[in-house]
Amino acid sequence: MEQVFAGVSVQVNDEGYLTDFSQWTREVGEDMAQKEGITMTDKHWEVINYLQEQERNEVPLTIRKIGKSGVVNIKEFYALFPNGPLKVSSKIAGIPKPVSCI
Repeated sequence: MEQVFAGVSVQVNDEGYLTDFSQWTREVGEDMAQKEGITMTDKHWEVINYLQEQERNEVPLTIRKIGKSGVVNIKEFYALFPNGPLKVSSKIAGIPKPVSCI
């Protein structure tokens, strides 16, 4: 299905995750975050960059692993991305929903 973020038409699956990472831009991520009720800060972008790097390296993502990343601890992760931090942050990062997310 198609959705528009930041004035750009992108392909997403039925859960709203991008199906083609090449369509992701920082502006698309910013607009996705706003629709999730999140105002992005430098710390948010640091997490997003970490998630994208892990995805490029094909490293499976879990909340515990992110908490041990040195980028953010688990408490901060939940504070930055309330209502399912890994699901929401992955969506904003333009990467697939992690297998560890139900």
